[in-house]
Parts: sequence; C-alpha cells; structure tokens
Amino acid sequence: MSHVTDMKILFSRLCSMKNGLPSFKYGNRAFSQNVEKPPQPLPKGSVSPLPPLSEPMPNLPPVVYASSKSENYCTEVTTLSNGLRVASEKKFGQFCTAGVVIDSGPRYEVAYPNGICHFLEKLSFGATHKFSTRDVMLRELERHGGICDCQGSRDTTVYATSADSRGLEAITQVLAEVTLRPQLSNDEIEAARQAVAFELETLQMRPEQETILMDMIHAAAYKGNTLGLPKICPQENVFKIDRGVILNYLKNHYTPDRMVVAAVGVDHGPFVEYVQKYFVDMKPTWHTEDSDSFKPQIDKSIAQYTGGLEQEECEIPLYPGSDLPELSHVVIGLESCSHGDPDFVATCVLNMMMGGGGSFSAGGPGKGMYTRLYTNVLNRYHWMFNATAYNHAYGDTGLFCVHAAAPPARAHDTALLVARELANMAASVADAELRRAKTQLQSMLLMNLEARPVVFEDVGRQVLATGKRKPPSFFINEIEKITADDIIRVARRMLSKRPCVAARGKLVHLPSFEDIQANMTLSKSESSPQGRRLNLFRV
Repeated sequence: MSHVTDMKILFSRLCSMKNGLPSFKYGNRAFSQNVEKPPQPLPKGSVSPLPPLSEPMPNLPPVVYASSKSENYCTEVTTLSNGLRVASEKKFGQFCTAGVVIDSGPRYEVAYPNGICHFLEKLSFGATHKFSTRDVMLRELERHGGICDCQGSRDTTVYATSADSRGLEAITQVLAEVTLRPQLSNDEIEAARQAVAFELETLQMRPEQETILMDMIHAAAYKGNTLGLPKICPQENVFKIDRGVILNYLKNHYTPDRMVVAAVGVDHGPFVEYVQKYFVDMKPTWHTEDSDSFKPQIDKSIAQYTGGLEQEECEIPLYPGSDLPELSHVVIGLESCSHGDPDFVATCVLNMMMGGGGSFSAGGPGKGMYTRLYTNVLNRYHWMFNATAYNHAYGDTGLFCVHAAAPPARAHDTALLVARELANMAASVADAELRRAKTQLQSMLLMNLEARPVVFEDVGRQVLATGKRKPPSFFINEIEKITADDIIRVARRMLSKRPCVAARGKLVHLPSFEDIQANMTLSKSESSPQGRRLNLFRV
C-alpha cells in the first residue's frame, strides 16, 4: 500500500472520530458521494450546525461573569492615631502597588543646602535597621516578585513598590524601613555624593535640556522662594550635604501628618494593620526621648510669583553622528492656577489645545499633530525644531509654559513667535479644536489610569492634598463642561501677569525681556498680539 493511501485512511479515521461519521469507502475519487448517511439539513436561516454565539453551549455549566461594582473602585481612607493616613483601592489582579507619598521636596529647602531631596533619591532603598544592606532588601522584594523606585517632584516625594499581593506585609515593612529607619552610613552618603556629581556632569554633556530648563523657568517664575529653589543639587552644595543635614531634614519633614501610605490591589483592613505595626508601633531612626515634645520646623510660606529672566550662555552638546544643528532653547511661562483652583480643568484643556512636540514626531491627531503649536508654529517655520506646552500645577500656584528650540541665529524670531502664540490663547477658540482637546484629555486620563502604578500615585497625591480621592468620572464630567469662554477667561487671567523667561545656549540674538513681554499683550481689538512681523527669510 502506498504512502498516499496510508495517509488517506488515517485522515478518514480522524475525521470519523471527530465528526461521528462512518468511514469513507475508498476506491473512487468522489469521496463525497460515498458517505453512507447524507448530512442533516441546516436549520432555516443558519449557516452552521453549531448553536449561535448568542445562546449558551449545551451540556455546560452556567457561566459566572464578573460584574462592575462601585465599591470595587472606592478609595478607602483611614487616619491612624498619630495622624498618618492610610489609603487603598481594590483592583483586579494578583499584583499590587504600595508606597508612601510625602509632602516633601525642594520647595521646603529654604533653611537647608539645596539638593537634599536629590541626595535622598540616590539614598532610597538602601540599608536600614532591619536590612543590613541594599542587596538584602532587594532579595526580600524579589521573593515576592517585587520592584521598587523613588521619585521626587518639587513638592512631593514618592517611595513605591510593586509586588505579589500575597507579600503585602513584607513590602509594607520594606516601605516603613526605607522611609523611617534608614541607616545613612558614611559609605552610603559618599556613594550618593558620587552619583549626584556624576549626574550633574552628565547633564552638561547631554543634548536634552528639559531637566535644566525646568529648573531655570521655575527659578525665573519664583525667584528665590519655594518653587524657585533648584530641584537639581547645585555644584557648590555637593560636598556640603552630610548625614547630620539629611537626618535633620528627615526629622522635620518625614512626620506622620505629612505622609500618606497608599496601595492599589489590596484589602484595606489587613493593610491598615500592617501600617500600624511597622509605621506607628516601631519608631523612626531620629526618634529620641524628647521626640514627643518636638515641634517640626517647616517652611509654610506660599509661593510668590515674581516673573523675570534666567539665561545661561553656553554651547549645547550635539547628538553624536546626527545631522541636527546646534540649538538654542527658550522657555516662556505664565503663572497659572493650583490643582485645587476652579480653573484647573480649563487650564488642562488649554494645555492640550496648545500641545506641540518635536519636529520629527509622527502620527495622526492622536499624537497632537492638530494642536496649535503644530499647525501654527512647527508646520509653518522650518527652522523650529521643538515647541511643546507644559502645565505644572502645585498646591498654591501653577506654571504654564512653552519650550521652543531653534538654531541660535533664529533665537529672536523663536522667542517672539512663542510669545505671540501665548498671546493668541486669549483670541477666539474654534469648536473643532476645543472638542478635539477635550476628547484627547479625557482619553489620556483614562488610558493612564489603566496602569496600576498610576492609580497608586493618583490615590496618594489626592489624599495627601485633599484627604480624599475624586473618581475619574468626576474629572471626565468636568472636562466635558469646559466651554470656549472658559478657555479665553483662563488665558486672559494668565496673560495679565508678568511673564517668566528661561534661555540656554548661544543667546546673542535673544530679544530683551521687555520685547518678549510687549509681544504678549493684545491689541485693542484683542484679536492679535502687538509687535513686529517675523521675517521668514532672514538668515
């Protein structure tokens, strides 16, 4: 018997076993004519003998579907005896994210050498009283599939871990150890000092300028106070910060009333018990006998917006092997509102409407190619390499700014172009661009909140600022309420203040601060900014 015949017989037997049909008779090629029983006719209107997908499969147990319950998305908050707040929210999945959000950042370093929070980021998740070395702590996290990170902003410091939810007690202990009981040995501080010095050196060698420029624009906006203090450790302070300075800062700022321990993907009851055990019952490194009568010394001053100019003449490094020219960077900003202000949502919609990005961004409307900084700036002026809008919101103020980059010879036109685009925010708003900006902001909000670590940070920051968490549906509805009149009102409110300007690179052609400010005022008709026209053909 040939190999082909063997395969035919094997195939026919498999088909018979699968379909419950008798074997085919071979000898003729017309196999379909040799079936002993004709196929059963299909029900009227059906194309398959199988039941439709809208009906359950027969002889199977009923399916139990997951249901969306409001309590599953409710943030529970408990305040412990010492004022420490514990917040948690359930979320489907085996892993959880837990961490500590602290009201601590560079804005509180008025009475200290600037750069302490930069050091604390490098010292995070090091040796503690419980874990003798960093490696021992990391091994404990790895037992539960965990990772850890520490990040700081100008007014908040976040310690976070993500791990298997069955190891919740272990990761809660780790968080308590790193925030309240670090060893801060001389070797660790020296290693952090070297890491900070290396990072400062690296920043001067990188073509990316956002980190430095954000420090500069805040320094220009809030000169010498609170948010104007540097987030990056100044070079002159690298060797001034020691263990005593850091412990003094921690003793004053890492207090229970300034902290929120938050988690996503855990049960609230057990989590509160673990926090009580490791954060309250066990004392911090800096605890002494007279700690009960100790009163922390905290800078409670409100940010004072000043406006002004910060500039640094230097040579911006180039990308290796790139044909990109040398660029000069300009940031122009205005005072906006705090995250608790009624105009906060309208300011966020305006930020989306301005949008922007790099000249090499690809994509459609979802990438912001229809925002104002693309259509009015990047698409019209070939020499513009970047134009991006930012909105920084804090507890008592905010900063709205646009970062632009162009060749040094175009620094004059770049600054005036950005200034006029900011002034045009107070002009008319088209219905289509408003609808697009609102939809983009809503989709970005919901997309980000699909990630568990983002939900954790949102829970921690909101509870720290307000004592509770507003659900995403609240912000979706608030975004939907924004009108064109709201955008124009917010823009005029910002333009009524003195601007702030930060510039870095070769600045020979940078216009004066007065010229920039003059181009940000509206004409009497309030339809176009004043100032001279741009010369598109000037070299």
